[in-house]
Amino acid sequence: MSQLQSESPSQTSNWRLAPPYKRPRPSDFDPLYKATCHCGRVQYEIGREKPLNTKYCHCTSCQTMHGAPFQWAAIFEKDDLFFVSGQEDLVAYNSTKKELSHELPTKISCGYCRAPILDEGRNMFLIFPTLIKFKDRKEQEKFQPACHIFYQQRVLDVKDGKPKWRKLDEQSEEMQEDEELSPDIPHT
Repeated sequence: MSQLQSESPSQTSNWRLAPPYKRPRPSDFDPLYKATCHCGRVQYEIGREKPLNTKYCHCTSCQTMHGAPFQWAAIFEKDDLFFVSGQEDLVAYNSTKKELSHELPTKISCGYCRAPILDEGRNMFLIFPTLIKFKDRKEQEKFQPACHIFYQQRVLDVKDGKPKWRKLDEQSEEMQEDEELSPDIPHT
């Protein structure tokens, strides 16, 4: 069964071939970083030196979707990314509805290797810096997270001196780094 046949009707509108995924390379776009999924089919470039913000997210959804204790995320404007190849291999998943659909916000992954590529919101992309092919540690340092969010849902303590927010940063209570885990596991 082809990828398009396995998707819901709302996803067959060819969103992969429309901006921001498919567009002419802007004349003023200067690629500073290159990123790729695990299999290499999906490739994109980043034209901004530093993300607008970076975070570690400990919510149970991110733990489940990434198969890890937390996710490292960097926020960019959509125009900061240019997809070089692999748009036709992208799959959108709406985690709220738990269905394949390109309804924002949505999670985008490679349809071949299934690597998470990014989360797409109305105005921003939330990308995963682990996909970026950094030249050196100095480049990678520009993507260092500013804080932890949904830290109350953590499965392990991270003692790095960064602010730890109970839910979203600046919109919830800040937690102490050594605050005890609740005996109940909170789910999002």
